Amino acid sequence: MTPELKGTAQLTTAMMLSGTLGVFVVESGAPPFDVVFFRVLFGALALGGYVTARGWLRDHGFTRRTLGLAVLGGVFIVFNWVLLFQSYANTSISVATVVYHTQPFYVVLLGALLFRERLTAAKAGWIAVAFAGLVLVSGVTPGDFTGGGSYLLGVGQALLAALLYGLSTLVTKRISGVRPHLIALVQVLVGIPLLLPFADFGAMRGAGWHWGWLVGLGLIHTGVMYVLMYAAYAKLPTAKIAVLAFVYPAVAMLTDWLVYGHHIGLVQALGVPLIVTASLKVTLARPRAAAPAPRTVAHAPEAASRPATPTACEA
Repeated sequence: MTPELKGTAQLTTAMMLSGTLGVFVVESGAPPFDVVFFRVLFGALALGGYVTARGWLRDHGFTRRTLGLAVLGGVFIVFNWVLLFQSYANTSISVATVVYHTQPFYVVLLGALLFRERLTAAKAGWIAVAFAGLVLVSGVTPGDFTGGGSYLLGVGQALLAALLYGLSTLVTKRISGVRPHLIALVQVLVGIPLLLPFADFGAMRGAGWHWGWLVGLGLIHTGVMYVLMYAAYAKLPTAKIAVLAFVYPAVAMLTDWLVYGHHIGLVQALGVPLIVTASLKVTLARPRAAAPAPRTVAHAPEAASRPATPTACEA
């Protein structure tokens, strides 16, 4: 098996795992803050064990500046997960995931706004196309604005989650000389004290087998998934990473339909190819010098939750 073929298999597997994240969140039955708290707790154990076994804690490469950037990125990532998981409950896994995939456009817009990165007319045009697709996918009607309700709130939560992911991406892009696994470890460690005041441990009494879903979010969707993604990034060109990133929303929509019977309507479905096409155009419209595969967590997902998420949008 060639390195590129192996990387393709690794990233495809990671994105498929990411696509099942919504089911784990819903089946855990826990409030979003509790879900994210235990995700970062068990994820820290998984990633910490992995980097320790590999001996990467020695000569970690962090400076005071890069460690501070990793911590700041972790704050954005953690609350991005909270908002995304809240969005699942208020809309559906399918709608929340597709709306969340506006992340690449926020990265471009924020880069232009905050760091004066060049925004071409072509990119601006594709971003407009993507948000036209977003309007279709969201399924929001004028009545949602006048009548309020949780659905409109859920769409807004998914959009805000994507914005926070974009901020994390921009911050983490400024980190160099550090293994992405270590950056991810710092980010999940940040979430433990950050979310501790919000966690409702009383709600977890008698959770029983629901604990298995929470452990899975940490070990599978944070530990295993991150390791697979970073291994794949070193072997794949940017173009293939961008294409494979859409395995995540495809699997999320499929599992949402198979497990919960949720599916987007015909009009909503018309927006999906608009977002996919625009995302690929924006992501791949780069100078050749910027084409090598990404090496840091900024390009991962969660995901996210890549988170996410996953750029391979990790949730």
